Amino acid sequence: MQFIGLDGTDVPTLGFGTFRMKGDDCAKAVGRAIAAGYRHLDTAEIYGNERDVARGIRSAGIDRSELFITTKAWMEDLSQEGVTRSLEGSLRRLDTDYVDLWLIHWPNETFPLRETLAAMSGLAATGRARHLGVSNFPAALFDEAASMALIVCNQVEYHPYLAQRSVLAATRSRGAFVTAYAPVAMGKVESDNALRGIGERYGKTAAQVALRWLIQQPAVAAIPKAASPDHLEENLAIFDFSLTDEEMARIHGLARGERLIDPDFGPVWDEE
Repeated sequence: MQFIGLDGTDVPTLGFGTFRMKGDDCAKAVGRAIAAGYRHLDTAEIYGNERDVARGIRSAGIDRSELFITTKAWMEDLSQEGVTRSLEGSLRRLDTDYVDLWLIHWPNETFPLRETLAAMSGLAATGRARHLGVSNFPAALFDEAASMALIVCNQVEYHPYLAQRSVLAATRSRGAFVTAYAPVAMGKVESDNALRGIGERYGKTAAQVALRWLIQQPAVAAIPKAASPDHLEENLAIFDFSLTDEEMARIHGLARGERLIDPDFGPVWDEE
């Protein structure tokens, strides 16, 4: 595993995403992920699986201090009362006294950002959320948020087909990091000839190459989802090789502005 240093905390660059996972399948997958070596777990209030994530953690029998857990406040819960209710609910469902990283899941202009972040910062000061971040924030909005509070992360869709240059630049300029969701473009990278060709040199799959490309960049983590044991192991097997500068550049060159998750309520993004 490789890590991003964060104010005395090491953030594993490869995490386990739980989007669209629920029930026993989610709990079992989380337990398998921890057994395989994952220590960074990502969930959210709106996923409806925080209790299942907690069951998976308990089944693994691991000490809480060994895990880096991220959850998110939903975009309708961004009032002072809402974020308090959101965090308390997440902690209860996750069966933990604190989360390592707590994010605003999507921006919502209905709630003044400064007031939301002030409320979240107050809760973080109690130790129940060790770090604050945002998710799905375009570069300018991230910069605005980071000017109001100590924001350490912007979690966004990021894969070889979506460059996110402005988001990366804004995040790094603030000493924060990007967490890439949908890092293998919902499976689309598997059929990419360029990625497959690079992978053949190392005995790796196209998905492994895409994940390696992400975590080999400065201040970037990735949270692929994998329900099967084989995919869990495959995603984790990316720390025994490195891509050359030329290979990194070739993968950057695959960007085509392809955004796979863009709901009607989402923000206005840059052209990337």
